[in-house]
Amino acid sequence: MSPLEGIRVLDLSRVLAGPWCTQTLADLGAEVWKIEEPGHGDDTRSWMPPSIKGESTYFLCCNRSKKSVAVDLKTEEGRATIRALATRADILVENFKLGTMERFGLGFDVLRALNPRLICCSISGYGRTGSRAAEPGYDFSIQAESGLMSITGEPDGQPMKLGVAITDIVTGMNATQAILAALYARERTGQGQVIDIALFDSAVAVLANVASGYLATGELPKRYGNAHATVVPYQLFRTRDGSIALAVGNDRQFAKLCRQVLERPELAEDARFVLNRDRVAHRDVLVPLIQEIFAQRTTAEWIRRLDEAGVPAGQVRNVAEVFASREVEERDLVCEVDDARLGRLKLMRSPLKLSGTPTRSPSAPPRLGEHTEEVLSLISR
Repeated sequence: MSPLEGIRVLDLSRVLAGPWCTQTLADLGAEVWKIEEPGHGDDTRSWMPPSIKGESTYFLCCNRSKKSVAVDLKTEEGRATIRALATRADILVENFKLGTMERFGLGFDVLRALNPRLICCSISGYGRTGSRAAEPGYDFSIQAESGLMSITGEPDGQPMKLGVAITDIVTGMNATQAILAALYARERTGQGQVIDIALFDSAVAVLANVASGYLATGELPKRYGNAHATVVPYQLFRTRDGSIALAVGNDRQFAKLCRQVLERPELAEDARFVLNRDRVAHRDVLVPLIQEIFAQRTTAEWIRRLDEAGVPAGQVRNVAEVFASREVEERDLVCEVDDARLGRLKLMRSPLKLSGTPTRSPSAPPRLGEHTEEVLSLISR
């Protein structure tokens, strides 16, 4: 039995943050009704390349194990359908612009009057309160406005975004956490509640130690490229044939690095380098010394020596190398599912691993409107 078996989710969200949230709920066993506009569907259905036989791989990334229901919210019949489904649902997730649900006659006060146990989660760029509540929010601009870009990139280069839409994904994760907490609270109170999750809030929260450092000291953080602001050595180093990511997290590991891996014990005894705070102060001296040594051997040689010494490090892989790795296979992160159009389709599995109530085996992301008749039959009984 999956953890959320028997829970029903009315999913009115599109693109990534909302669908990432509802996909996680589906992974955990919930039945997710993905409501899509007839003839158009989720915007990401048209986001390609890449694609496979005309299907957007972007859409595939965040819609596994859902049921697609085509409903036209511009019609009274469609809005009545949503109200009827809301009476059968446990959770509703939406990411419309401010006021859209109310204009449709689907405001949370209306829906919760029909179903007091309904948990309503609203996902938006800047939240449902504040001066920017009516503005749309997109990951790229949120990465810029939240400060994430300002701390990402080379020190003398431009601010840089992450390679995936991280604020969307983290917002989806936060929405999932809040929904699960609300489900737990409902067990005690019998009542649903309204959840307000913003991309901006989530992105600012991701600043983590950078935020706490600024709030405590007032000092503006800098960009360090692939280096770490407060831990040294903790960055990429070039080898004879590639690069490694060295992550020396404490003074004991640094001593092992110098004595067992680099075979330079004098570095571990140098007063400038013994303690991390001193290594940070003298990084301009230490890092070139280490780089000169790493350039003398191959990546494979260094990885072997680092592993044997117990010093954290990793090879810089491309995506093909990641999915060919033993770790992906051993952790069962990829599966193949049957798909009516594509035959066998490779998908990611949920990374959540529960011993007693495991996540469900994934099913293929749905065709537009594939489950309309099946789901709407619930409200005709």
